Amino acid sequence: MAIFLILAPYGAFALLMLVTSAMLSVFAASAICLATVAIDVVRGRSVKILAAGSALVFAAIGLYLALIDPALGTLGVKLSVDVGIFVIALGSMLLRHPFTLQYALEAVPAETAAMPGFLRANYIITGAWTAAALLMAAANLVLLYVPGLPLWSSLAVAFAARNSAIYFTKWYPEYRQIKYGTPARALPDAR
Repeated sequence: MAIFLILAPYGAFALLMLVTSAMLSVFAASAICLATVAIDVVRGRSVKILAAGSALVFAAIGLYLALIDPALGTLGVKLSVDVGIFVIALGSMLLRHPFTLQYALEAVPAETAAMPGFLRANYIITGAWTAAALLMAAANLVLLYVPGLPLWSSLAVAFAARNSAIYFTKWYPEYRQIKYGTPARALPDAR
């Protein structure tokens, strides 16, 4: 369920981009991000870097569309979202608080969180998501500057990058458990 809530704004954004305007898509995604923040607050959990940062990214793009350049194309909007998510993910690691750490700390016992490899595992998982965001941004950038490429090529890269990051997020904690004897759950509902 947690992975669904984490990815819901991005799924809604991608779906809405197919059927409605970019402005409505980013504002709806921002609202969903804010709803996930509200759910965390109501449940007594911490406000997540990824959810709050994504809400700001989506809202900023929406305001840019509304106030400055309403004609920004679909690829420009998608590229902006991917770059924003990349900045959030990389920034969380540079600030020494990988965004996956917040989810992991709420999902595992304190003794697991205190284990030596726990923080490193979260850096690695956050790195996988950072790489996925970078690949998605690169695919949209290539489509932007090489317009003859089919749209499905960017969608295929995005699908593969996102699903690889999801798979890695599920696989890596189990791998660490087998290799080092650490508990398997690095993120909630990772199984």
